[in-house]
Amino acid sequence: MKNFTVDSSRWKLANNIIVVVLALWGIAVQNYSLKDVSTFEAFLIEAFAPIQRGALSTREKLANMLDHYVMIVNTSKDNAELRKEVKALNNQIFEFQEVKKENERLKQLLQFGKEIPREKVLAQIVSWDASNEFKVLRINKGSADGLKKMSPVITMNGLVGYVYRLTPNYADILTILDQNNRVDSIVARTRTHGIVEGISEFKCRLKYVNRTEKVEVGDEIITAGLGNIYPKGIKVGKITQIDKENYGITQSIVVTPSVNFHKLEEVVVLIEKEEKTENRDVAKEETNE
Repeated sequence: MKNFTVDSSRWKLANNIIVVVLALWGIAVQNYSLKDVSTFEAFLIEAFAPIQRGALSTREKLANMLDHYVMIVNTSKDNAELRKEVKALNNQIFEFQEVKKENERLKQLLQFGKEIPREKVLAQIVSWDASNEFKVLRINKGSADGLKKMSPVITMNGLVGYVYRLTPNYADILTILDQNNRVDSIVARTRTHGIVEGISEFKCRLKYVNRTEKVEVGDEIITAGLGNIYPKGIKVGKITQIDKENYGITQSIVVTPSVNFHKLEEVVVLIEKEEKTENRDVAKEETNE
């Protein structure tokens, strides 16, 4: 039995050696034959090779164009986003500049009129009369802020008017441009008394000035402090026209207000110090009711 196993192993080894030798011999003697190209095949190759090369080149160009288009689209999207960001930043810069300008105006208003012995309430213009002649303005402060009817309203440039209508949070101002607002005034240079009242086209008239008074164009008009409404010495305007008629005892005098109502944005309401606390209590009671 043992001899049979040994013979079988030897036979397998010899068989494997023979197979490997035959395989190596087959590789060594293999002969690759080179096939000649026929005339027709050569014609086809010569005819279609440029077409294939052109097709390959076209495919490469199309691929490059597609990549370029995708790049352009992406760049356009990026540019659109950047434009939005730039626009948003410009808007923020504009808002910051407007806030800065407003703060500067409010600071100047607070510093203005320190010699006037009244408390000051800053307010913003929120609307004006439908006629667009600025005879009536509405501000965003009311009785809850201490305002009272007949409280004078000024700016650092001069007199605006007085409070004639009031709610807890808003107030309407009757400006000096309205003919119903009569301001007891004096000419600063000559101390001549008169009454300023509105006429039209953003002008006022100084009335009841005697023909003998030596007033001149350019003279400044200020409040006289009479009538228990306006403090004395607030600028009202300047004389821009004088007409001495051939009849009558007075002069026709046109006054241009010191305040530019076209550019008016903020005002100061002057309040008697003893009035402010009482008005706030009244406003709270009205609100509670």
